[in-house]
Amino acid sequence: MKAVKGTAKDDAVADAGAAAGTDAGATADAGAAALLATVVAAMGGERREGQEAMASAVEAALAGDEHLLVQAGTGTGKSLAYLVPAVARAVTQGERIVVSTATLALQRQVFSKDLPAVVDALEPVLGVRARSALFKGRSNYLCVHKMAGGYEGGDDDEGALPLGPTSDLGREVVRLNAWAEETDTGDRDDLVPGVSGRAWAQVSVTGRECLESQCPMASECFSQKARADAARAHIVVTNHAVLGVQATSHDILGEHDALIVDEAHELVSRITSSATHELTVRAIERAGRRARRIGVTTAHLDTGARAVEAALAEETIGRLRLGPSEQLAAAIELVRSGARDALSAVTKIAKESGGAREAGAGAKMAQAALTEIADVCEELQADPGHYVVWLAPADGDYDATTPDRILAAPLDVAGVIGDRLVGEKPSIFTSATLALGGGFETVARHLGVHEPVSLDAGSPFDYATQGILYVASELPRPGMGGISPEALDELEALITAAGGRTLGLFSSHRAALAAAEAMRERLDVPVLYQKDDQVSTLVRQFREDPRTCLFGSTTLWQGVDVPGATASLVVIDRIPFPRPDEPISQARTEAVGRAGGNGFLAVSATHAALLLAQGAGRLIRSASDRGVVAVLDPRLATAGYRGFLTRTLPPMWVTTDREAALGALRRLDAEASRTLEPEVATS
Repeated sequence: MKAVKGTAKDDAVADAGAAAGTDAGATADAGAAALLATVVAAMGGERREGQEAMASAVEAALAGDEHLLVQAGTGTGKSLAYLVPAVARAVTQGERIVVSTATLALQRQVFSKDLPAVVDALEPVLGVRARSALFKGRSNYLCVHKMAGGYEGGDDDEGALPLGPTSDLGREVVRLNAWAEETDTGDRDDLVPGVSGRAWAQVSVTGRECLESQCPMASECFSQKARADAARAHIVVTNHAVLGVQATSHDILGEHDALIVDEAHELVSRITSSATHELTVRAIERAGRRARRIGVTTAHLDTGARAVEAALAEETIGRLRLGPSEQLAAAIELVRSGARDALSAVTKIAKESGGAREAGAGAKMAQAALTEIADVCEELQADPGHYVVWLAPADGDYDATTPDRILAAPLDVAGVIGDRLVGEKPSIFTSATLALGGGFETVARHLGVHEPVSLDAGSPFDYATQGILYVASELPRPGMGGISPEALDELEALITAAGGRTLGLFSSHRAALAAAEAMRERLDVPVLYQKDDQVSTLVRQFREDPRTCLFGSTTLWQGVDVPGATASLVVIDRIPFPRPDEPISQARTEAVGRAGGNGFLAVSATHAALLLAQGAGRLIRSASDRGVVAVLDPRLATAGYRGFLTRTLPPMWVTTDREAALGALRRLDAEASRTLEPEVATS
């Protein structure tokens, strides 16, 4: 793997970069560093060496058709570092470049804030104004044809939903109808506050259900307009869910010359999620209802549904290592052949009625549902060496003993990422956490990227003096029964020393809730739990009251940005390995082992390292932040794989000395309290 060791710039470019804050004297022929200086100056920012190094590396990758992996730590300003060379390249070469993010928050920031600032600043230099567009899946937009009654019958099992304000759902639908009369975009993200997924489903369609150019209201379609704008744009901002469809289904982005993936550490899991399909009796029955609405007989499919229901009643929850049992396999084949028969009949009716437009949305809805059922069945019948198949309960049914769903996921997605997304075009992958275990090889392998160039752009923060990594080495090793009494005692001591000011990141919601309840009983500081309210509301409360604690799992490990003394302490209850019985991780670990590799390091340790780095990254969010990351898992100090994990973390000062950590937290609390006293006195 080739590594970019530094920022090889000529004197003129270096001087231009140093001139941020003054007229950088950039021209259309200037390098990325000079153009970046112009943008930074226009935004009132300051020069950052890591940002310049990254901009130059992105520029070289785009010009040289290279694959580039860039680790850019918090505070580097990576969005500008890739947007500046991307805009310059797209405008001067007439190219179309796709930028993808994992989170809606970053997507909004890139499209609504960073990209317009870059376009405005570079327009006088380049002599052309770059065109930009937002690209989302069709289900993110209001369907005007559906709102006009074009999709009769609705999707709900009980038929059409009430439109009057007789229930929470009814009130949401009423509000959607009112919003439909005034929206200019039809974009779900522009509806504030939002509505439930069930309500949104009444006014939107999926990509398979959309009539596209055959729709009688295509000229008014919000999704079609967004796609037309994207087709003409130099820079298209999209998300990893769209990349998932692009990689595993069909081409929806169209021709583009380069791909930039921000939050690239999330891409493998998002592609895996997009490629994971499930079969349920309810979905089979829904497909049958849609077919019957347009006059198709579904006796064969109905028999298959009953066969799957009977087979699942005899099964247990868990992975099917050798594929479905004989009874379940026979039931799946019944469903597959029944869906194919019904699909042929639906297609025939559509043709006999004069084409898809005249057949109406009913045929399209039936075709979409039946195709999905048939495709999932074929995946379930595929070679077990290529797919992971497992049985699971209904979502949220933690007490279930029999499965409700059959799921299939690809064993490996590196191939589809490399072939369907990357190919031969220049591709840039960036994140604050890409150098897992201190190197880029692991991420490159998971992304299916061969012979990439790599760059660690560093961070403007001095982690060694700003942060402490404390490992509670004297605690017992965490078990599967939740958080231990000893860990709760340690958590209490740490929070007391910090005066609150704690972000608690837990490996499960069960542990987070237990910790929240215990700390509420023991401490006189506010303790918020992730499921108490919307995450955005809780984060705002956490930010506004410095002594508040916020505990949670999953989404809190990434994306929470609270600079200042509010998050002086970040607590991680255990190394976040995937569950031993998690089907995909388990299967991938075994596959690496069969190939002669270390499955634990390649899968479980990699997963843990990525999440640990993301979680620890919540601590230092600005140049003035200081604090402690406390890991309540002694394995980080004793296990043989500890080096792989700690090399992935920000380079903080590491200690197992409990009193050193508590003393640092007490000093930080005292300093923060003194800072707040004048404000309190005058409030």
